[in-house]
Amino acid sequence: MMIYPAIHYTMGGLWVDYELQTTIPGLFAAGEANFSDHGANRLGASALMQGLVDGYFVLPYTMQNYLADQIYVGKISADTREFDEAEKAVRSRINRLLGSQTSRLRFVADGTSANQSVDHFHKQLGKIMWEYCGMARNTESLTKAKQLVTELEDEFWENVYIPGTANEMNPELEKACRLEDYFELARLIIDDAMHREESCGGHFRTEHQTEDSETLRDDEHFMYVAAWEYHGHGQPETMEKEPLVYEHIQIANRNYK
Repeated sequence: MMIYPAIHYTMGGLWVDYELQTTIPGLFAAGEANFSDHGANRLGASALMQGLVDGYFVLPYTMQNYLADQIYVGKISADTREFDEAEKAVRSRINRLLGSQTSRLRFVADGTSANQSVDHFHKQLGKIMWEYCGMARNTESLTKAKQLVTELEDEFWENVYIPGTANEMNPELEKACRLEDYFELARLIIDDAMHREESCGGHFRTEHQTEDSETLRDDEHFMYVAAWEYHGHGQPETMEKEPLVYEHIQIANRNYK
């Protein structure tokens, strides 16, 4: 089993009850999306186990408890302001992604297309994050990563080609929508890594290590759980902190030797 740890450390499992339902009625979180078995971080076989347990043994029995009461719920009207706003936002996003695809088709001197697929940009983004914001990172590499992500996103909007239309089953359009999100997530990961001036767990800042190359934490300034609040495309996120308070255990550095 090939394990790539970096992206797993960006996850924060959603809270769920014993039926895997979130605080929003009717919204269930299964597998790696929730915290129930392995907290916020897990890798390889343990990630597979959580998905299997939730899918095979939990949801088939708990989701039907919720659905059983829905038989008395009438048809939900889409004639609401919230629905209209959501539909308008989605249509605007799709139109921006598709644009005039024919006008985007450009060719270089030898006659080959200058445009690239969504997969091309997805792979390039992954390579940037792996090389410059991987398990070991520092101020220089993170600064470089943010620059490269910004440049790649600009190129994405300039040269991406998405075949098909919005009014058909279009997996390339779906991937493009997800990739647009990934650019935002990549910048947030970089900003968060830059903010945390310590080495802790899967986050290793090469500037913060002991003489024996062990992680060097800064509990005085970073002993908290943090979540970033999204304020819209292009807007800076804000961090919300919750202090970590230990009453029954002694804080100690982990030593892998």
